[in-house]
Order: sequence, then structure tokens, then C-alpha cells
Amino acid sequence: MIVYIDMDGVLCDFSGAFQRALTHTPQIQFPQSQYGFYTALEPVQGAIEAVKALIDSTRYTPYILTAPSVRNPLCYTEKRVWVERYFGLDFAEKLIICSNKGLLKGDYLIDDKSKGRGQEGFTGELIQFGQAPFKDWQEVRKYLRF
Repeated sequence: MIVYIDMDGVLCDFSGAFQRALTHTPQIQFPQSQYGFYTALEPVQGAIEAVKALIDSTRYTPYILTAPSVRNPLCYTEKRVWVERYFGLDFAEKLIICSNKGLLKGDYLIDDKSKGRGQEGFTGELIQFGQAPFKDWQEVRKYLRF
């Protein structure tokens, strides 16, 4: 089964980094537009272990499916660098950057948002990360049994 995993808010703590940047540099309205923003994102608790378990699984074929930031054209490279840092070069080939997630076919999409980037058009099952019953990676792992 194909599992797509969003990056911002699911694998990476985008909102925490965004809020910290606004606090430190309030004059920059869009912190994600700054060079290095995406490569510096911290992993969400349990995310790295969960994705590594999916990679090792014989039941699932995981991909990272993330939307680009139009405010930072370097995000394409920075997201790719982040994936290699945490999952290795081989898994970087499983990175998909697409502004409309509904274009892809798969069994599951793990995303913190239910709409806005095509999630509402995804034909598989949307697992809305951070919302009950999928508040964290432990709950997602329990549901998907990996």
C-alpha cells in the first residue's frame, strides 16, 4: 500500500519554527522565505522513527509528499536536503514536491491539513495528523499497524 507523508506539520515542526522566527525577527512577515528555513526544521516527535519503520515495512511503500513554498524557491532543494539528512540518499528518491496532492494515487495520505493543497481530492484515505484520533505518530502507527 502506498503511503504519502506530508512534511510541514507532520514530519517537521514548521509552525514552531515559524513562530520562533516571528518572535526573533518580527519585521520578516514570511520567515519561510528566508534561506535555510526548511533545512533547519526540527523533526516532529516520533516522526523519524515512524518513517524508518514504514521504510522497513513489507506492507507499505512510503513517499514524502510535500507542497512547495511559493515564498521560497529554494525550498525544493532545502526539503530534499532535509530528507537526505534524516532518511538517507536512497529515500530522497521518494520525495515528491507537488502543489496539488489530489493528483497522486495512493492508499493513505498523512497530512496535517484536510484541504488547501488538493488533499480534498485525494482518492485514498486522509489521515489528518494532529487531530483526533491521530494526534501523534503513536496513534498513526497504531492505526496502520506498523
